[in-house]
Amino acid sequence: MAETKVDIISGFLGAGKTTLIRKLLKDALAGTKVVLIENEFGEIGIDGGFLKESGIQIREMNSGCICCSLVGDFNASLKQVMAQYAPERILIEPSGVGKLDDVMRAIEKTAAEVPGMKLNSAVTVVDCTKAKMYLRNFGEFFLNQIENAGTILLTRCDKASREKIDEAVALIREHNDKATIITTPLTELDGKQVLETIEGRSDLQAQILEEVMNSSEEHHHHHHHDEAAKRVTDDEGNTFFLSHHDDDDDDDDEDEHEHHHDHDHDDHDHEHEEHEYHHDHDHDADEIFASWGMETPNTYTKEEVEERLEKLDSGKYGKILRSKGMLPAADGTWIHFDYVPGEPQVRTGAADVTGKVCVIGSELQEDALAELFRKKKNA
Repeated sequence: MAETKVDIISGFLGAGKTTLIRKLLKDALAGTKVVLIENEFGEIGIDGGFLKESGIQIREMNSGCICCSLVGDFNASLKQVMAQYAPERILIEPSGVGKLDDVMRAIEKTAAEVPGMKLNSAVTVVDCTKAKMYLRNFGEFFLNQIENAGTILLTRCDKASREKIDEAVALIREHNDKATIITTPLTELDGKQVLETIEGRSDLQAQILEEVMNSSEEHHHHHHHDEAAKRVTDDEGNTFFLSHHDDDDDDDDEDEHEHHHDHDHDDHDHEHEEHEYHHDHDHDADEIFASWGMETPNTYTKEEVEERLEKLDSGKYGKILRSKGMLPAADGTWIHFDYVPGEPQVRTGAADVTGKVCVIGSELQEDALAELFRKKKNA
């Protein structure tokens, strides 16, 4: 029986996972029977729209809760993919706020039940310009992705100073001293080189997997659902979604003003932020993070989208880690956008069934977000 290799492309929100996947598909895996599985945190599937054009089979699983999809739907989806497509390779892009060892356990559980399936590699993509800030504010999740990777690929090295790159490498080495760290900008590398580097660490990946599985008996999720995601439709035809299960939400309100400083995107600005999630805490992603989404039939201009994305930096809307979307324009084209703090990108893209916006972060101010992105029909 032919072997199916499973590769995990992990990384914090907005690190550049999709860019790496595109390069691997184009340069290294063209002509190979590949299935891409995305496991997004949030109620609205966005990435599928961006990758549809590649012709790769995408199975989106949007439950709003990373844990549930991993222990239930994720296992079933892997089995279905194996039975239906018999691929040579499965690429898995987990939620940017998921824990890498959770994904590894889920794959290993399925591999034990499905002949010919094997976890091949776990790669973590890290934005070198934001590594220090993410470690400080979301250490538990960020470190888990670093500690369990055989290869770590640094992005935005072409935009960062040598000091910033060295700082990111040193930070990673504190928590993973064996992984290969790729610092050459992805634009200068061929996807085949990247894949060869990743697969060259199979011995280390096997060792990490063994450690993860040995610790699995101690790994428990104390997880429950208090509420379903809220869904509200207004008079203008906009539908809003909120997935948020943070039990500490009420406690955050009274000191909210202390978390929303003006941002100019340098690391020192984030040193004041008080919420630090250390790696010795056992949180689930949906205890800390929230996703807000909107579906809308209304049209926007490129300038209107850019203006809204710039406002996300203000702190008024919560700690925004990521926003993506696709919106119709009045001239019949579609506007696609991608946002990480300080780096909005707006471009023309393929049409979708309706306009979609997804925002992910913590302490999200859903009413303010709804007001920001809402557009009345007569506007």
